[in-house]
Amino acid sequence: MMQNFVYDQLLCRVVFGAGSFGTLAAEVDRLGLSRLLVLSTPGQSRLAEDAGRHLGSRAISLYPHAKMHVPIETAEAARAEARRLGVDGTVAIGGGSTIGLAKAIALESGLPIVAVPTTYAGSEMTPIYGLTEGGAKRTGRDPKVLPRTVIYDPILTLGLPAKVSGPSGMNAIAHCVEALYAENANPVISLMAEEGIRALARGLPRIAVDPGDRDARGDALYGAWLAGISLGAVGMALHHKLCHTLGGSFNLPHAETHTIVLPHAVAYNSGAAPEAMARIARALSAAEAASGLYDLAASIGAPLALEEIGLQEQDLDKAAEIATRNPYYNPRPISREGIRRLLEDAFHGRRPS
Repeated sequence: MMQNFVYDQLLCRVVFGAGSFGTLAAEVDRLGLSRLLVLSTPGQSRLAEDAGRHLGSRAISLYPHAKMHVPIETAEAARAEARRLGVDGTVAIGGGSTIGLAKAIALESGLPIVAVPTTYAGSEMTPIYGLTEGGAKRTGRDPKVLPRTVIYDPILTLGLPAKVSGPSGMNAIAHCVEALYAENANPVISLMAEEGIRALARGLPRIAVDPGDRDARGDALYGAWLAGISLGAVGMALHHKLCHTLGGSFNLPHAETHTIVLPHAVAYNSGAAPEAMARIARALSAAEAASGLYDLAASIGAPLALEEIGLQEQDLDKAAEIATRNPYYNPRPISREGIRRLLEDAFHGRRPS
């Protein structure tokens, strides 16, 4: 049966390939930028220094202070620094925390972003931003926060430990999964989402065995790119609402939270989105979507239970209440009892059946 749909093409230049980090200066020049603030987390400051060397005099300053979930205080300090220096753009090198900080700056100032991802977060391909204030994370969409150019270099991910790579890749898979049953899903993005799951499921187990496998790193980064496109083009659902609640309200690590919750959110939705579930299972070469995702996470040594990453059992009621207060669209209606049960399964790390 023919599907009616709307497809919005996001405008972003992508440079993909081993060694493409070396094109950074040329890509900046292509955009006409000459006064750049280079952003990173403290842990990625060495890569930020490498970016500074590539950029030469174009790099006005390094700002290695990005933090997880982009606290509003961190965003305001970075915005003030960008204003003080009079920069005309930012280079964000790192994962979702750093790219999120660049977006926070762009949201206020409109400064263009050149993103150099070193994880599989995918936010570099989206107009979605997130800020955490008062223990709650709010998200929004604005085209001015979409990076103008993204440079994907698999070599930059070789230093990402397997225990970090796995959850980061599962986070990317979550974007693909929810794109398949999004309210505004369309056949173009569904093709990308299924291929993204397939590429990540092919690459992540090999990275777990050999983090230096360049072909596996290329597969995972390719999958993450497709996941980012999927995340940016259509809406998300229950899984992302739960993870924003758990991350913003309880300060749980972003990628690990996505990894743990994903199989349970998919199990919750399984009966309401059969076509999406079939595509997920096919991409995983699994008999069933939810258990296939759980088994993939287990095979790469990723955490499987929320109690492993710091959630307290007494927080489950509060998490369920927050998550159901203003729910995202979801193919299956949201009930507090159902979400509480889902969170309890995720807390204990039970395999979906």
